[in-house]
Amino acid sequence: MSLKLISAALCCVSLATAAEEATTAKEKSPYTASAELGMLFKTGDTNSADVKAGFDFAHEEAAWKSTVQLDLLVKKSDQDDGTGTGEETFSTSDQKWSLVGQTNYTLDKASPNYVYANVSYEDNRFSSFESQSSVSTGWGRRWYETKNTTLDADIGPGFKRDVVRATETEPEETKSAFIIQAQALYTRQLNEHVLFKQKLVAKYATKSDANSTYSARTSISTKLIETLQLKFSVTFDYNTEVDEDKENLNTETAMTLVYSF
Repeated sequence: MSLKLISAALCCVSLATAAEEATTAKEKSPYTASAELGMLFKTGDTNSADVKAGFDFAHEEAAWKSTVQLDLLVKKSDQDDGTGTGEETFSTSDQKWSLVGQTNYTLDKASPNYVYANVSYEDNRFSSFESQSSVSTGWGRRWYETKNTTLDADIGPGFKRDVVRATETEPEETKSAFIIQAQALYTRQLNEHVLFKQKLVAKYATKSDANSTYSARTSISTKLIETLQLKFSVTFDYNTEVDEDKENLNTETAMTLVYSF
């Protein structure tokens, strides 16, 4: 009888230990990360190669939430070598990379309000600017939340610095201005496999002759397997002050594979 009781007790201890280990294994990590990559190669009458890559990192624990986003776009194509012979060389025709980081601190567990700090940097080799950078801090709020939908928006003062690219007639120039930055992020889980996102960012320069920027990005991600998604995105970037030979509005359409880990 004693042997049976001891055996039963040992079984209960083993089951309890296994259950505790399973619970621990299922605890959600505060860290999430994903990497995306898309490529397009064309040969024949014209030769070109496009590469788009990105990396997203997030950490969320207690009242703190931090995100870092890195995006890279490189395009190479046949270009006239400029010698007048009609010969073409395979050279870079577009190159852009950007880095955005933001940290939110929720003011109260029972409240959707938060304060934030945001920093961004962009280097676009073929735009009117050598680089564009900004910092901002302010107040935000989760305005809407359901099981499948969230809407976050924040606003605050900031400062931006644009390094204007030198031209044949004008030297390189650095322009700085105070800004009002406003952001909104809408997400909706359409079903178990499809996620929709819409992000809007406005950086309004308070000086009348300073450059203001506006950005909108729409994306739809479809889960292929547990850690792999197919992502389609459209991005619109608008600068109010650009060189005469440049466009105010630039658009980017991409399809990439996203690996989450």
